[in-house]
Amino acid sequence: MIPAGQADSSAPYNASGSDRNLHDEHEQDLNPNPAQQTTQGRSSQAIQNVSSTEPADVGNERQQASSVQASPTRPRRLSRSTVDYDVPDSYVNVPELMEISPVQSRHDRVIQPYDSLEEERAHEHVYRDERDAQQQGVLSQKGGTVTEKQAPENGQVKVSKLATEIYTISYLILFAFFGTLARLGLQALTYYPGAPVAFSSVWPNFAGSLVFGFLAEDRMLFRYEWGTPTYEQQILRGKKRDSDEEAGASAPESPVAVDLVAAKKAHLATKKTIPLYIGLATGFCGSFTSFSSFIRDVFLALSNDLTVPDVSSTTTPRNGGYSFMALLAVIITTVALSLGGLQLGAHLAIALEPIMPSFPYLLTRKLLDRLAVLLAWGSWLGAVLLCALPPDRFAHPGSAETWRGRATFALAFAPLGCLARFYASLRLNGRLAAFPLGTFAVNVLGTGVLGMAWDLAHVPEGGVVGCQVLQGVEDGFCGCLTTVSTWVGELAALRRRHAYFYGCASVLAGLACLVAVMGGLRWTQGFAALQCLH
Repeated sequence: MIPAGQADSSAPYNASGSDRNLHDEHEQDLNPNPAQQTTQGRSSQAIQNVSSTEPADVGNERQQASSVQASPTRPRRLSRSTVDYDVPDSYVNVPELMEISPVQSRHDRVIQPYDSLEEERAHEHVYRDERDAQQQGVLSQKGGTVTEKQAPENGQVKVSKLATEIYTISYLILFAFFGTLARLGLQALTYYPGAPVAFSSVWPNFAGSLVFGFLAEDRMLFRYEWGTPTYEQQILRGKKRDSDEEAGASAPESPVAVDLVAAKKAHLATKKTIPLYIGLATGFCGSFTSFSSFIRDVFLALSNDLTVPDVSSTTTPRNGGYSFMALLAVIITTVALSLGGLQLGAHLAIALEPIMPSFPYLLTRKLLDRLAVLLAWGSWLGAVLLCALPPDRFAHPGSAETWRGRATFALAFAPLGCLARFYASLRLNGRLAAFPLGTFAVNVLGTGVLGMAWDLAHVPEGGVVGCQVLQGVEDGFCGCLTTVSTWVGELAALRRRHAYFYGCASVLAGLACLVAVMGGLRWTQGFAALQCLH
């Protein structure tokens, strides 16, 4: 149990500075123009911010374009052979012939008026340096030691770092169970004869990215923050200002648009320090999606071992060109659907904002945090006991035990992978702003471990129990260690060039691991049939 002196259920959490390295809780705006920001003051402010921060080359391009439009028409230099088509005026109604540009500007700043992941990471480094310098200054003024604790402001005591970490770890363990069960259940539902998509790992990746996009853009679930709905109050104040302006009343002294932008960033920064939100974003979404399963399906498509769920478990022989096209199909389908799910989740959060309920402040702080500690560690212990004593052992004597291979071993290994990913992100993601090293490392490492477990499970040795343990390592440990939701979230937040480099490097490194690990067995002895049901 947590000592009473270390945690106050009505106080803010004392989150460590390394939590800023978690890209699952990063201050990302997945929708640059949310629906709630429609007032004229906020629109003009956004336009001013973009124009003030755009580089010189973009401004020069705009000035040149405006000068060309304003200049009188000059005769063109005609070539020797010209063809003048007599185009009907009705051609302007054809949508493909309209002036539609998928990329409105070739510069990242105009496409993303908000800060990119690299800029946010730079701001966080500056913030930490200033905070450390301020703390060092306070200590030097007190002679280098702090003899007594400062009195809390307004009678409020922060939750200690130990209590915050215990709550966070408990939520991660609990939601790792939920994410693993959701992934296994959705894969079973989408793997059926005649399925339009033969590989079922794509649907958990899509659904997990959708939930992550919803959580990242949502402003209502955690609107009470530390007991006061600050962001909601700013929105109501902005709406009141608009109604006063329409009625002819005088405008307030301070511009509300600036307050709304600041309140939104403050809400994002506060939300990512709440252990329940960390458990949902990192624990559930990260465990719901699996980068290692995605790369495994890419390799199986390349080696022509990606079977379809029908009566026959064999594949039709094909040449290398078709295998390469199958590889591209798996990559394009998974990445496109995951990125689309991320944006769809953000749009759903905006659309459902008027009716979205909120977590009660006192319920979360006094009940859910403490209940999560009991449920998480009790569930983990229960999963281990179910692995030792499976419930179907004595139900039908003589029948094979299938529960351990399908669920219980995966649940026993799931928290290990989730916690490893969490702490790897804390330690490594802040090292390179343009390349999330922590997410890259766990995705590649988890893919390599899955390849080794796959090889051991597909050799005619080890027995049923050994095969079930390896299945648990693949579905539980590797499935929770690797993540697609965080990966596509980082791709959406990084600058365009960095995003393409990071995404391609992740896929190529993971595929290279499986070619080296699984390819050796596949192209020498071949994969043997599993000795356990899955």
